Amino acid sequence: MSTQVPTQLAPFDTTRSPFEAHPLIRTSDESAPVYLRVVLGAVMFPHAAQKAFGWFGGGGVTGTLAFFREALHLPNALGILVIAIELAAAVALVLGAFTRVAALAIGVVMVGAVASVHLQHGFFMNWFGNQAGEGFEYHLLVLAMAAALVIQGAGRASIDRWLGTRGRT
Repeated sequence: MSTQVPTQLAPFDTTRSPFEAHPLIRTSDESAPVYLRVVLGAVMFPHAAQKAFGWFGGGGVTGTLAFFREALHLPNALGILVIAIELAAAVALVLGAFTRVAALAIGVVMVGAVASVHLQHGFFMNWFGNQAGEGFEYHLLVLAMAAALVIQGAGRASIDRWLGTRGRT
């Protein structure tokens, strides 16, 4: 049995982005996704910063992990994953980088938050302080925004758009 080794490799096509055809970053030049992703990222970032850095009155990593472990009975590894996802996805959404992945990740975190904390408190947020906790109406809005971004992509003014169009002639 003989194996043939090619004597000449095919030239690398430098006229097209290696990401161009990948559906995870393919996006349009529409404006609507820009508003969705920037607002979603800007809203999620302070929540992530509370968990990660203790900013805005948050507990930081130590306090957040203690809450997840003691009140929700979640392992530290899952808590760290949630903090990392919220932080990285918020920044990625604002930049429009791997928007579909970031939006999906935020959606998964929101489903987890509803299932583990908010579902038991009903639909409405605790506007008047007469519930034991917050409902899940906010999370539904986040899920809708995330779903739109998973479907539509980042839109214009995004890293995804830049990666998908660079090298085109």
